[in-house]
Amino acid sequence: MDTAGNAAETVEVEPGVHLTQLVAGEAMSVQHVRMEPGAIVPEHSHHHEQVGYVYAGELTFLLAGGEVSVGPGEGYSLESEEVHGAQNRGEETVLAVDVFSPPRPNPDWLE
Repeated sequence: MDTAGNAAETVEVEPGVHLTQLVAGEAMSVQHVRMEPGAIVPEHSHHHEQVGYVYAGELTFLLAGGEVSVGPGEGYSLESEEVHGAQNRGEETVLAVDVFSPPRPNPDWLE
């Protein structure tokens, strides 16, 4: 068993959008998401399947089929190559956990 022995580094990938890579294995990775009120994740896609869980605030996903809001205690799933963006339109900070398969060390727009 491997354990993550290093302190996780938080990166501000967009204004008010903070990602912390918690742990990564060969088949998946887990990251923490903190989005301040008004923060926006630009529209993008990636080859990773993405599932997540919101535990504070409300996150609005912008999808080809419209918008979907996810609040505390709710999960979400995005298929590989699904175009999406996200916004925190509320007054509360969004806190969530994302899982990517295969692992995603950094968002594409950072590279």
